[in-house]
Amino acid sequence: MKTAISLITAAALAATVPLACAQNRELILYNGKPLPSWSVMVAGTEGPEQVLRADSPAVNGRVSARAGEVAGRHDALSLQWKDAWFSGLRLDGGAPLDLRPFTGDGTLEFDIHVTDLSEGGIYFTMRCGPDCKRKVSYVLPGRALQGKGWRRLSFSLACFARAGDDFSKVSTPFALEGNGAGQVAVANIRLVRGGEPNAQCADYRTEAVTPAPLTHAWSLGWWIPRHEKKLEEVRKLREAGKSPQLIFVGDSITEGWEKSGAPVWQRYYAKYNAVGLGFSGDTTENVLWRLQHGEVDGIAPRVAVLMIGTNNAGHREDEPEATAAGVKAIIEDLRRRLPQTKILLLAIFPREEQPSAFLRRLNERVNAIIGGYADDRHVFFANINSSLLNADGTLSREIMPDMLHPQEKGYEIWARSMEPVLQKLLSE
Repeated sequence: MKTAISLITAAALAATVPLACAQNRELILYNGKPLPSWSVMVAGTEGPEQVLRADSPAVNGRVSARAGEVAGRHDALSLQWKDAWFSGLRLDGGAPLDLRPFTGDGTLEFDIHVTDLSEGGIYFTMRCGPDCKRKVSYVLPGRALQGKGWRRLSFSLACFARAGDDFSKVSTPFALEGNGAGQVAVANIRLVRGGEPNAQCADYRTEAVTPAPLTHAWSLGWWIPRHEKKLEEVRKLREAGKSPQLIFVGDSITEGWEKSGAPVWQRYYAKYNAVGLGFSGDTTENVLWRLQHGEVDGIAPRVAVLMIGTNNAGHREDEPEATAAGVKAIIEDLRRRLPQTKILLLAIFPREEQPSAFLRRLNERVNAIIGGYADDRHVFFANINSSLLNADGTLSREIMPDMLHPQEKGYEIWARSMEPVLQKLLSE
């Protein structure tokens, strides 16, 4: 059997001896209580984070957590949430841990008890620094565990550690996050050298280019039906002899043409029988899946406007090269399916208020790469981001109230700024 180190020994090791020099095969993160000096933090979207105490539950709006007995286990952490965009509990607050010895063949292991995930989804995360959050989605597999009692999960540390990551000062070695509605408990959380993984995760090196439907809990009820609705919309246009001359492909920012941008759409694009193929939450691989499942089949638009990638950053903090590879794969797929269509590739819009914000900078690094995909014959690149920003580079809530999605004024700026290049492409 593998020898577990005590909580006290683990704390001393983290504080005084680099784990890279230690021979211990296990590091216990939580076994009824966290490492000394560490805390369990409970988070939601409706209030400040709270420390979970052993003697009382923590409540954060629609999120609650408690430590104690769950289904016969007395060392459990239980998280319950309802109609929540975000909920979570995480181990935090202690001296950063040097987890480099575990990143080669190590595993993150814990017991899990899923009481209810019929309307929710879960994710497991680690933080290896201020701009380093690694997330593993476990929405569908988590639902499959509902009602099956306690189960042991073991993830390879490769699910969380990417090439170039510095795992010498890990500030959050484990977090459970949920959205929608659900009730889940975890226990016996530890890192194991030479462990045997029994749970799968996506390969961060290929995820952005591997076609897949969107499987967040909040998308499962509408994403496929919306895809089918778009297939029907295009079919009816064809049958009416109104093949679209213009299509927009993207994520929620593009989907917004059907919402706050609808009045602008009517003025600028309805006359082209334009079709909006924007889906909230989509990353590059989701767009690839939709293209491979017929969304542009049977049409020959003169121009396809493409903007995608901000969710690769926001959902997973993908490396810019990975997101750019996904964008390139979409362009190549559109070129195969629509050989006569000109592609107007847009720079990913700015997000977050300040130019120095991490996700803003991540998207700008993507833009620096994808601008090189233009050949000015079939693929054209336009960066209209400066028109959406204040003179100092900040983003205004008058343009994007949530620092991500434009309101009507933002869509008017988008249309007006894009109009010269779009008209040129439509007229050629």
